[in-house]
Amino acid sequence: MKVFREKIELQSKGILPTYIDVTAQVRKTIKDSGIREGIVTVVSPHTTCAVFYEEFAHDIDETGTESLQVDLNNVLEKIIPKHVSKDTYIYPGEEHYRAVESWPNAAEYLPNGDRSALWNGDAHLKATIIGSSETFDVEDGQLGVGTTGYVYFVDFDVTRARTRKCSITVIGE
Repeated sequence: MKVFREKIELQSKGILPTYIDVTAQVRKTIKDSGIREGIVTVVSPHTTCAVFYEEFAHDIDETGTESLQVDLNNVLEKIIPKHVSKDTYIYPGEEHYRAVESWPNAAEYLPNGDRSALWNGDAHLKATIIGSSETFDVEDGQLGVGTTGYVYFVDFDVTRARTRKCSITVIGE
């Protein structure tokens, strides 16, 4: 059995959830692996990001978001409202604030000491519901999905733009 791993970097935008179609990268990783039969797993290491499989929706809104993703945002917003104040969610609590403030790179997470930069409890909950990974068949050296199925990475944390990572691992023969 062979294992082949590729790590990709993705850029989130902040302000709105950032959806990124990673299907082409998944297909390329399978091809580069030389594996003909097996599985491919796409994983986000970030607690506010998720990976999911969905049909490509040809309709796109004014922000560049596909219609099914707009619908997903609307549904998730109904069950997990935006984190707009320190009282919206229990997270982050005082211990978490203090822990982050002690980090050597605290300014990255708390620009100018602004604790509201950590108001991303909604992003953590949304990512938990959607999940951090997806696994697919590799069949005859190809991604084993239908023609309309696409693999998406989403960053639900809208507090700021940042570079994200995603791991694509192909296992098989």
